[in-house]
Amino acid sequence: MLSTPELERPAMRPAAATKPYALIVEDEPALVELLRYNLIKEGYEVAIATDGEEALLTIEERQPDIVLLDWMLPKLAGIEVARRLRSKATTRNLPIIMLTARAEETDRIRGLDVGADDYMTKPFSMSELTARIRAVMRRIRPALAEDVVVVGDISIDRAAHRVTRNQVEIHLGPTEFRLLDYFIQHPGRVFSREQLLDAVWGSDVYVETRTVDVHIGRLRKALSKAGGEDPIRTVRSAGYALNAG
Repeated sequence: MLSTPELERPAMRPAAATKPYALIVEDEPALVELLRYNLIKEGYEVAIATDGEEALLTIEERQPDIVLLDWMLPKLAGIEVARRLRSKATTRNLPIIMLTARAEETDRIRGLDVGADDYMTKPFSMSELTARIRAVMRRIRPALAEDVVVVGDISIDRAAHRVTRNQVEIHLGPTEFRLLDYFIQHPGRVFSREQLLDAVWGSDVYVETRTVDVHIGRLRKALSKAGGEDPIRTVRSAGYALNAG
């Protein structure tokens, strides 16, 4: 086991923090592979759940940026998965696109009423689905779709790899940049150290949880050089959050 954050850096995956994360909840293997292939091509990190109960457990472990949710699922129907997600404060605004063979208008209305952001009937065009995913993401999670995002007095330019606060340029290392980028994608949301490790370092890399504290400290120190209050909130026994503004 490596003992210092500096030595651990070479094992990190550089793109982990900026890739949007999609969960496919579908029990048809052929469709799962088609969706997975196209989402990866669109730049997504992809997870798969094949029944409703597995979907809820997967989301509890790590919240995705969007869910593609089949209606007819084993163990727990997709409509009930959507209802439960909308009933919890932590997943109330999670983007959901329902995919179903149920084409009746009453079913579409029911799906949208329970909280789906969009509804597509099978069979569907992959190009239309990816266009709808982009539209939902732009509307609900603009921080994932734009190169320049501003939260409070902090601005991050992904294309130029540049951060400013109160018009003062902030110089960040690659890990601190990815941490800030991930926080900016979800302003106000509290992340545990384990969730940050999975998102920024990657779930297949073993890094001690204290490494998160070290890099949070470095990020705070860099942001403090531009003045203002500490924008990163520590939540005891829970983790860290970026104040929304």
